[in-house]
Amino acid sequence: MQYHSQVVTTLACWLTAFLPQPTQAQPTNSADLRQRQPTGTVKGQIYSRAPRATLPGVIVSVDGTDLASNSGGDGCFTLEGVPVGSYTIQFRMIGYRPLARPDVIVRPNRITFVDVELERLAVELEGIVVVSGYFPAEEIQPTSITAYSGEEIRRAPGSAGDVSRILATLPSVAKINDQSNSLIVRGGSPIENGFFVDNVEIPNINHFPTQGTSGGAIGLLNVDFIQDVSFRTGGFSASYGDRLSSVMDIKFREGNRNEFDGQLDLSFAGLGGVAEGPLISDRGTWLVSARRSYLDLIIKMADVGSTVAPRYGDYQGKLVYDFSPNHKLTFLGVMGYDQMHSDSAVAVDNAMIVFGDQDLNMSTAGANWRAIWGAGVSNTSLSYSSSQYDEYFNETSSGQHLITNRSSERTLTLRNVNTFDFNAASSIELGVEVKHVHAQYDNFYAEYTDALGGATPEMFLETTTNQSKVSAFASYTARPADRLTATIGVRADYHSFSDNRHLSPRLSFSYRLGDRTTAIGATGLYYQSLPSILLSQNEANRELPDPRAVHYVLGLTHLLTDHTKFTLEVYRKEYAHFPVDPQQPALFTVDELFYRYGFFLNHERLSAVGEAKTNGIEATVQKRLAHELYGLVSASYFRSQYMGGDMAWRDRVFDNRIVLSLEGGYKPNSTWEFSARWICAGGSPYTPFDLDQSAALNRAVLDENRINEARYPAYHSLNIRADRRFNFRGSSVIVYASVWNAYNRKNVASYYWNELENGPDIVYQWSALPIFGLEYEF
Repeated sequence: MQYHSQVVTTLACWLTAFLPQPTQAQPTNSADLRQRQPTGTVKGQIYSRAPRATLPGVIVSVDGTDLASNSGGDGCFTLEGVPVGSYTIQFRMIGYRPLARPDVIVRPNRITFVDVELERLAVELEGIVVVSGYFPAEEIQPTSITAYSGEEIRRAPGSAGDVSRILATLPSVAKINDQSNSLIVRGGSPIENGFFVDNVEIPNINHFPTQGTSGGAIGLLNVDFIQDVSFRTGGFSASYGDRLSSVMDIKFREGNRNEFDGQLDLSFAGLGGVAEGPLISDRGTWLVSARRSYLDLIIKMADVGSTVAPRYGDYQGKLVYDFSPNHKLTFLGVMGYDQMHSDSAVAVDNAMIVFGDQDLNMSTAGANWRAIWGAGVSNTSLSYSSSQYDEYFNETSSGQHLITNRSSERTLTLRNVNTFDFNAASSIELGVEVKHVHAQYDNFYAEYTDALGGATPEMFLETTTNQSKVSAFASYTARPADRLTATIGVRADYHSFSDNRHLSPRLSFSYRLGDRTTAIGATGLYYQSLPSILLSQNEANRELPDPRAVHYVLGLTHLLTDHTKFTLEVYRKEYAHFPVDPQQPALFTVDELFYRYGFFLNHERLSAVGEAKTNGIEATVQKRLAHELYGLVSASYFRSQYMGGDMAWRDRVFDNRIVLSLEGGYKPNSTWEFSARWICAGGSPYTPFDLDQSAALNRAVLDENRINEARYPAYHSLNIRADRRFNFRGSSVIVYASVWNAYNRKNVASYYWNELENGPDIVYQWSALPIFGLEYEF
């Protein structure tokens, strides 16, 4: 059985306002001109990475101007009278690696905060030139990591401020469907990705999530909160566990410590606003946002007839309180709701296979205590996450009730991570993680015809489970030679629900071949527990072992210039212990969400005989914004396969084989910016229908003799975008226009069985989609 939901979204929003004539900033070194145009202030604090301490005497300068300052005894610096615009801030100090922070936006009459860490140079190597740090050491030395700033995410064409969608440009991410932002990382499935915000784990960062996975329709996190993002796609350290493929580590910025600031937004994601300011007695900051979609309001006002109009919204907040310079407490809150309702008439008019009601609520609240203990730093977080699903679906052709899903999944997590730097050449990281998971299901699944035409009886799932997950980890990093840095780690995990215990060793290294070239590598063992919704369907599933993956990564990074980096990596992933349905041994259960409704329809006892493997090679050239141009060009070739219960190897549904992407922009001045993204990918595999049996049953029945032997047409699409910034004396306005799929390529999303017409049909991905947005900062 398939579940298809079509959301046809074409937004054309025009806002007209009577605004005073804007004053545009021009690059200059003249103090008189600065007095006649809007200016802002840049403030921040500078720390050393090892040991963690404030750094006085750092020279801070603004590229393209004569503005410079030194950090004081507390590591703080202030640059006043900076003309509005976009700048690169340089940080230099003898004995430390220089750092360049691009994309620092200075706004009229506002304060921009830039906090940085500088890395101490362990030794001065003969013949080695220390280059400017557009790419800090942590982006060059570890394997399989890509970092983005909040500004890079905000302006990315085709992302709509969605942190997951910008990652579609990376060679590690397969290309499946524009309607979903699910991350398919190096052959893995969407269940294999983890998300952390300020040391707090968030189960899913998307609206309209698919239960049991990490994907959804559009991002939940407000991009204006994001300071930076690190995306790890393989060989990550022992401090991250219970994930097989990737970890996204997100840092939210702090609010303004000196004054109140506000912002109003109108974008593809919705209508909303951001407010921030200092706490009483200048001991901290607060930052809040609220956002709501408006497509349902437009459809109602336009009276366009029978149309499915999703409704969603989100609220976020961050509060920081400083007990002392070395002890900081952060409170974090993220909440989202999603609603979509349709009846049989709407379903018929829009060629939908099912109709019904969908109400989802997701929330995470947590606190993190950061403490500096001399040469050590610890982060300890306590968080609570809740996911509520209330779904009711009927079949359009017959009106038969199909699914009732009333699920509640709650997680209480304690996470502690400690880093101690013995000296500039050695450090240790250790910590613990404890989770308590409470899941409650009151679900009904009707009798149905499975993907291969077999009859599956109805099932009632009425159960409550309580489970605990306990983990401990430790890693030691050393420089045994001048050019070599190595990290060895181990992680221990225990899952009470299945009584599974694991020990996972990890190893990574980097070796400097020259002043600009570094060899990198990593290997490790990774385990992940299966989603509760899958384990709870049959008591015997509790005995399943956890899926396992072994990562092997070897690569090379080379700085072509100070602001341009080339990366080449080869990798192999070997999976074992994946669940397989004995009634459908040729299918791969964890991939079923692409042709069935999530994990709802596996009623039988599962067998953990599934295996998988992925081999690939990736090349990337990334250029940071230093002088007008920025961009990322990447290419990858990979092969992703699985072995099911019939012991035959087949291509997985994510196996594009080839992915090529180009993304970049041109910023001629501080007011205009133009960008584009083009992605091309090989067609992914699918299984053709058994036409005779499908027609006889009027249901989608796959041809079991041709599992994943056919391929969709190749995918390619172009997204373009233009941004215009208007600066006034006390505020600024950003207006942008974007077109997704600019040349209107008809990319196929899926082939499905149209039960209204009893025949095969096609769902296409988004056609050319114009998007307009406006941000008002005051």
